[in-house]
Amino acid sequence: MDWTKRDEQIWEDLQEWRQTLFEYETTDIENAYDKWVEQAFSLLPDSLQIQFFDKLDGWLFHLNSLLRESQLQTDAEERILRTARSMDGGIETLEDLRNLSIDQLTFLAEQQAARHRLYSFAQGGMTGSGKVVLVGSDLVGMAVINLRAVQLMAMSFGYSVQSPVGLLETLKVFHTATMPERLKMFGWEDLINDLQKGDEQFYYHEHERITDFSWVDEPLKHLLKVSLILMLSKKKVSGLPLASMAVGAGVNYKTTRKITDFTLKYYQYKHLLIKSGDI
Repeated sequence: MDWTKRDEQIWEDLQEWRQTLFEYETTDIENAYDKWVEQAFSLLPDSLQIQFFDKLDGWLFHLNSLLRESQLQTDAEERILRTARSMDGGIETLEDLRNLSIDQLTFLAEQQAARHRLYSFAQGGMTGSGKVVLVGSDLVGMAVINLRAVQLMAMSFGYSVQSPVGLLETLKVFHTATMPERLKMFGWEDLINDLQKGDEQFYYHEHERITDFSWVDEPLKHLLKVSLILMLSKKKVSGLPLASMAVGAGVNYKTTRKITDFTLKYYQYKHLLIKSGDI
């Protein structure tokens, strides 16, 4: 299928964005941090490191599976299809969405992104109240919000997340989206290489860990956020810890925006690659 002028324009934008990943220059602080993390993990036995990341992979995989099998997911799919039918009355299934224009698909995905950014903002605000239950559940809550955002954005581009292929792909997109900027280029290239290999060859015959040292950044950032919230939550204005609520809401919103922005670019890139016949 031939590209339209709009397809070509978006492809050029994506290439420019991809180039910024490769041109990112790490700072001395980032290099020192990477060495510190590597040294810290090197103190642990190899067997313990393997066990840690295997458990983390398993937790993310099962959480993603629970989300895709929930009634909320079914309802969300129907909402996406209803919106798509307002653009094209011939839409019947998710796969039919791929016949829409790149701008229509982007609109559908951005609807999901905006909704989940709002969820994340609200989640962070509640966490910022400093209540133990809310603070303790924030990491799981953010994982649920952001994994679901990735799944629904994939569905908005016409890709089912019910299959093992779709499930693993969304996990890898989520993982890469959460990588530090200095490492994201490696995750991006891995994702594109996976597309080139083909679904069956890659997903069914190779076992590959999803998480690695690069993912340690997120839990560490979470601990820093929680520390700030607990410290600031004691200072209240009109009975509300406004400063800590602002920290929680702002950090969570920024995190979800980073993840959804990356997810959008990945599925735009994938859509155009498939449309060009390169994969």
